Amino acid sequence: MAEVRAEARPFSLRTVTGAQIDVSPASGGTGASSAAGAPVKLLVFFTTDCPTCQLTLPYLDRLYSALGGSAQVVAISQDPPAATERFVRMLDLALPVLLDSELEVTRQYDPQAVPTLIVLDHDLNVVRSEVGFSKQAINEIAEAMASAAGLEAAVIAPERDGAPAAKPGCGSRHLEEGLAAGELPASDAVYVKRGPRASRVEVPAGHDIDDFCAAQGFGDFLPVVPPTAKRVDAMLAATDLPPEEVIALLPPNYGMATVEKIAANAVMAGCEPKMMRVLIPLIRAAADEKFNMHGAQATTHFAAPLILMNGPVAAELGFHGGRNLFGNVARANTTVGRALQLILANIGGARSDGIDMSTLGNPGKFSSCIAENEAESPWEPFRVTEGFAPEQSTLTLYACEPPVGVSEHMTRDPERVMRALCHALEGVWTYTACIGFEALVVIGPEHAKTLAAGGLSKGDVRKFLFENSGVGMDAMAEGVEGSKFKMLYPKITIDGEERFQKFRSEQSIRIIVAGGTAGKFSAVLGSWVTGPMGSQLVTYPIE
Repeated sequence: MAEVRAEARPFSLRTVTGAQIDVSPASGGTGASSAAGAPVKLLVFFTTDCPTCQLTLPYLDRLYSALGGSAQVVAISQDPPAATERFVRMLDLALPVLLDSELEVTRQYDPQAVPTLIVLDHDLNVVRSEVGFSKQAINEIAEAMASAAGLEAAVIAPERDGAPAAKPGCGSRHLEEGLAAGELPASDAVYVKRGPRASRVEVPAGHDIDDFCAAQGFGDFLPVVPPTAKRVDAMLAATDLPPEEVIALLPPNYGMATVEKIAANAVMAGCEPKMMRVLIPLIRAAADEKFNMHGAQATTHFAAPLILMNGPVAAELGFHGGRNLFGNVARANTTVGRALQLILANIGGARSDGIDMSTLGNPGKFSSCIAENEAESPWEPFRVTEGFAPEQSTLTLYACEPPVGVSEHMTRDPERVMRALCHALEGVWTYTACIGFEALVVIGPEHAKTLAAGGLSKGDVRKFLFENSGVGMDAMAEGVEGSKFKMLYPKITIDGEERFQKFRSEQSIRIIVAGGTAGKFSAVLGSWVTGPMGSQLVTYPIE
């Protein structure tokens, strides 16, 4: 790999949009005025199938925005244009992403793994190199580049944002030359891009096909739609991805979720072919390190993955966000939720008689998929609150408990409605534990109208819920769950009473408007444990 103080050669590559970017002593925003040796350029080499690269790039995109053109930050993809374009759209990256499909620039810098961060000064001397993901390294590089540009340093990688402090990367693509993608054993090529085609099974003559599928363990103890070659081919025709492409390796067995195997499970769940548009990003979300599907599937907690559909695609594909929201009222909701569960069991190996150790379980383990009722919401939709554009469709994956109902029919006072929600929020996980959890608040349209009529924005509501959800001091008796961590819980005052604050921050509480227009009901869905060792809510764009 390029060593510190080594002089690198200038190069020029095209971005995924076709623009040509030069990395040379003359380029780099206002870096030309920086002192000799000052860090004015940052290169990051990555591959699109590396989970650590997927973790790292959004932080560097944040650094690119913070520098505002005062220094050059570019990402260099070792993969073909189509895969790189999908990667850029999936992560919604703004920084320049260059194509090095022929690996010419990669060979020049010779990274042994991806992601590799190379920091250059104005004369293209290498002043620092980092391999893998490290919050400390990212923040140090950000501080140095901001200082060289005369800007105030910002924390790019916060300590408590749900991501680990550090994570090793994957092998650089140029070291794989001479090996066809997917030819190594899975144990030696963890991030293999192509997997074997799905096996064909002949149903013996005289056997009932439903009974046969059940006997083979293909299903979820309900009858499945037989995944015939014709039906699977129809699903595959709805995507331009090759059948053998590996979308993700799914825990706990890290089975290869190829496009074809996703399609076969979607058929069994009863999905229409057009749902492939949703299922591909859904499986990517399920494999996201922050979501921690392995932990969510193996815990003894109630948690089951809830899918939240948001944006134009929800209406286009028939996802339901109105009356009887958590019931079986739409084919799209039911079949996509079921498809995820079948994929996790049949490909990932998370079966209820094995890795799944949930003490009491959750009906969401059959199917759990909802949409926001945007037409009845007085506020911006969920995806906009999460930082996506209004025209962008998204899906969110959230490991959560079953909904806890909140009924408040008597009052027209917005504060009284919010107080009712606070009481439900205080019971997330258990009434005597704080800080380590998230919550999704599903506000019914009638409650939303009451709150909006009081002049409250979604941000106002979230702030109130955060500031007024707490555990009473008298509840934190010695020996109850959560009491041994009470020295870590911030103390707040609610209605003149000192209490332990329930949530770590306002961002721990998410809000959507959903459900039917008749009835003053809302619901709270508490999370499994959150933080780097738990599961964080993740949102992915839908193309």
